Amino acid sequence: MHPLLNVASIAARSAGNNIMHHLANIDRLHIEHKGKNDYVSEVDKEAEQTIIQTIQKYYPDHTIIAEESGKTSGNKKSDIEWIIDPLDGTTNFLHQFPSFSVSIAVKEKGKLMHGVIFDPLRDEMFSATRGSGAKLNNFRIRTSEQKGLENALLATGFPYHDFSYLDSYMASLKSFMQSTAGIRRAGSAALDLAYVACGRVDGFWEFNLKPWDIAAGALIAQEAGALVTDFTGAENYMESGNIMVANPKLYKEMAQTIAKTIPEELRR
Repeated sequence: MHPLLNVASIAARSAGNNIMHHLANIDRLHIEHKGKNDYVSEVDKEAEQTIIQTIQKYYPDHTIIAEESGKTSGNKKSDIEWIIDPLDGTTNFLHQFPSFSVSIAVKEKGKLMHGVIFDPLRDEMFSATRGSGAKLNNFRIRTSEQKGLENALLATGFPYHDFSYLDSYMASLKSFMQSTAGIRRAGSAALDLAYVACGRVDGFWEFNLKPWDIAAGALIAQEAGALVTDFTGAENYMESGNIMVANPKLYKEMAQTIAKTIPEELRR
């Protein structure tokens, strides 16, 4: 295992332990509203600090981009950048709905190179290093072999605070609902991407995500054999937040549906 991936795994598991410690005491947590349907709890903040402290113990000069605390850096000229989401699926966690995760990615000179997603409820660690494949608890994983939308199971995320693109999203959802075996919306984009990687779902699409939501999952899915793009077929998903993921056999049909249902100006 690459040293950076090893530290990411240690940090993710430590944050996961912190999250699980608080799960039985949800009613005692202090919760803040960042915006409409956008919450942060003391668990998010504690888990984030656990990750940051673990990274800085081994790599004090690396840049860190974290969801709750923003950007911190020991050295602004560092070629290494960590992108962390300490609790992807905070709303799920606060309702004890069992779908949330820790997501940590590492960029080197601007390129995603390492990623881990840890599900503390199921003790599942998804991981990848560019060029070395993707793993779940150290066993190699691959995407499904689903060849088309018929019989495919897709994952997605509903708009929850920005509803400006709701009509276009609903058009894509309607089309996929009518042409697939089903759609799942579990509430953690990181886990959705990990599930594409291991074949639990065949594809995934969502609008308007943040870099920390998708950085680790995008790399893990790619290393498991998936195509990962924005809605135009380009690789601008980290900037646009619009992401579509599927195995190569299914990707074309998904892309055609997106092109038919979402206006060009919203696909960029």
